[in-house]
Amino acid sequence: MKGRMGWFQHDEEKIRSHRSEGSASRDGAVCYSLMTDPARIARLLLESASTIARASHARSIIVAVDALPEMEAVPHGTILVTRDEADDQRAQKMMTEENRMIRVPAVELDRMGQVKLAAIMAVSTRMLSLNDTAVFLSGPYRAIIDSMVVMSLGAEYELFDTTEQPEIDEHIKRAVFHRVLSLALHLGQHGREGRKIGTLIVVGDARHVIEQSEQMILNPFKGYDESSRNILDERMTETIREFSTLDGAFIIRGNGVIETAGARLKAGLSEGIPSGLGSRHAAAAGITANTRSIAVTVSESDGTVRVWRAGKMVASFEPSRR
Repeated sequence: MKGRMGWFQHDEEKIRSHRSEGSASRDGAVCYSLMTDPARIARLLLESASTIARASHARSIIVAVDALPEMEAVPHGTILVTRDEADDQRAQKMMTEENRMIRVPAVELDRMGQVKLAAIMAVSTRMLSLNDTAVFLSGPYRAIIDSMVVMSLGAEYELFDTTEQPEIDEHIKRAVFHRVLSLALHLGQHGREGRKIGTLIVVGDARHVIEQSEQMILNPFKGYDESSRNILDERMTETIREFSTLDGAFIIRGNGVIETAGARLKAGLSEGIPSGLGSRHAAAAGITANTRSIAVTVSESDGTVRVWRAGKMVASFEPSRR
């Protein structure tokens, strides 16, 4: 990845100038000055990220727009992460032919959670492949960057690449996967009317999933037109939140049409599941082991969101409770 780093030189020269000013200026004072200037630290992190990206042959630098100080440019090849329209507008000002932009759910996560969310979104949209290495810059939620992570995506998300399963967007629309993950993250953080809730959403290969399930209640979506029960419709948001309080699983087609809610999945798998996880997670592992689906679970106890595929947990996120 080639980067034009000339826009960092001004800060470097100022730092060197500061060090050379009179005997009263000591290295400790310079260090203190830097630590109390988050914007300058962020610029130095960007410079370091560009150097590390070149040395490690990384495909991209990935950073949230709202975590950057005021600037007009970023290294070429950067993926800019946005959370809302204001972020989109700011990112547009920094776009070049080599830069790209990706929207993620506006959910409060810790530093590593933000990294994992950006990575899984980038992989599922094929902005990055599992053969890529990426340099992630992160910080406290909606605050200036202060951390760097270099990640080999294949090692972190190898279960997204399996000969027995198709690429995500071959049988599940990217927008549907992103929508389901976004809803799950918001449920994990906010619950329902202040109450903690747990839920299970199964996406893709709906026919085979239904064959391995049974209704615990009458199907609340039966009889409605497909166009009026698609999860991509913003009007379905409140409906999903309401029915997420029901026992059982949502079953959703790869195109976003909701088949049912309140379904009990007959398939279960306990082997290889992290200790402390219950029947909801066993069902998610079992159904994804037996079908080409992806499952997303929300833990009632702590709001943790987990993504399951091919019988295994491939990602987890811990939204901050509000």
